[in-house]
Amino acid sequence: MDETHVSKMITTLNLSAPSRPDAAGQAQWEEARSVFPIYLALAKHLQIEIPFPQNKRVLADKPEEQFAKQVYHWLDIMDNQVQVHQLRQLLQTTTLNASESGLRALILRHLRKPSKSNPDRDKIDFLLVQYFALCAPAKIYHKQIELHDVAVVMKPVFGDVDCTPLNWCEPLEKMIGTLRTFRSLRDILKTNFIEQGRRVKESAGGMFYDPAAMIAFVRFNFLLRRTLIELMHADLIFIRSGIHQLETAGAKTVNCQSFGLSSTEPINKVRQLADDWKQPFQREYNERSVNQAFEKLLSLRADVERTMERVLGKAEESAPAQTVAPTTPADSEVAPTVAAVLHGEKPSTPATTKGEQADVSLDFETCMEKVWEQLISAPPSRGRSMTTVRIGAARLLMSSWEVAAFVSEDGPAAEDLRRAVVARALVTAALEQAKTQGNATPLDRVLPIARVEVSRLQERVEVAKQAKDTEAAVNLGISTKRLLSTLDEAEKV
Repeated sequence: MDETHVSKMITTLNLSAPSRPDAAGQAQWEEARSVFPIYLALAKHLQIEIPFPQNKRVLADKPEEQFAKQVYHWLDIMDNQVQVHQLRQLLQTTTLNASESGLRALILRHLRKPSKSNPDRDKIDFLLVQYFALCAPAKIYHKQIELHDVAVVMKPVFGDVDCTPLNWCEPLEKMIGTLRTFRSLRDILKTNFIEQGRRVKESAGGMFYDPAAMIAFVRFNFLLRRTLIELMHADLIFIRSGIHQLETAGAKTVNCQSFGLSSTEPINKVRQLADDWKQPFQREYNERSVNQAFEKLLSLRADVERTMERVLGKAEESAPAQTVAPTTPADSEVAPTVAAVLHGEKPSTPATTKGEQADVSLDFETCMEKVWEQLISAPPSRGRSMTTVRIGAARLLMSSWEVAAFVSEDGPAAEDLRRAVVARALVTAALEQAKTQGNATPLDRVLPIARVEVSRLQERVEVAKQAKDTEAAVNLGISTKRLLSTLDEAEKV
């Protein structure tokens, strides 16, 4: 692609190139003021000398010409020294990532460069998806995001963009379609999506800077990252749940040889490994390094799972007459507890009596207790992605992270998930009574409660996003969406 065509595409971004500091260059100085704190933090983080005394590190509204030249020169030097993984690590681990104006200024600074290197392109690619993650509203954060959704969020950067798909970006669309089919980290690790995406980007040359192309890459990068994180946290939740079941069964150690540790690792140490797991996106990464990180996580899950099978196997051998046949993901009842199997008891499944069928006048706390009691008395079996509990005559499907919030997690995020589940349970139970008995009074009572919870939960999703707590934002966002779906159904009755 020739330089003229690239220049034309940059022009479509409405990126002016203000002159060096004078009255006409005030916009450039304002941009420098926006990015300066990020570059200062980068220099401190990388132990790069900062050529400005402490009293000069808060830039004034109107600069002296010579000082402004020094600032611009230093920013240029930092651009050449800082690698994309270093920028990624800083922004993903500090509050600097929460500044919309700072991120936008950093993006525009790199886009305005008349000659862009591959490292410049990679920084732009990363910064764009960070900007989208920061600015995307909760209502689209968890949906199957389309090009138009991205264009709306990125408008402060690009202006109005024609979202017609580009033919040469078709490989990205095909990969996005495949992402929807993945159910485990193992599925995605069988692909080379990270490398494929990089090849498409590198083959684009100057076409990468077409605004429509950058919109397509933002969408692909965000959906790929979101899928990886969702699948990663599903494995982490399984590991934590498995550790809880092993402790309940009286086990003290886990054979972690696949992970690279000993055959008798203390359970507390394994729990700490899971709790301290870091997303493999904060350091320099490529397909190989990300795959290696996720392979380690899958090894830890396999070690926990094998230990669970060993413990359960011994229990079943000791009391074969009293064990309950294992359930499958399609079963409607929750699985037997590890403790019950070990003690040769046949745990009861949640009963549904006539009294329970009629009891939809539950208050919030009582409903919370009923869900809790069922999950504590009969935790779900290993590998199960959905679990059923009963409230009145209604059956409520819970995801693994919702179950974990009741049985093995604590803290504000877990409390938010519990409230989302209970609000959904109240509406589901009242809706069932309205359908089967024609009594809509309980439904009229619980709908306002649920609407208040939706508003509160949507705010909590935004808080989690601002804090870059991806696990909480994704899980709580999905649970809130389920509550909204239940509300929509109830309001039609």
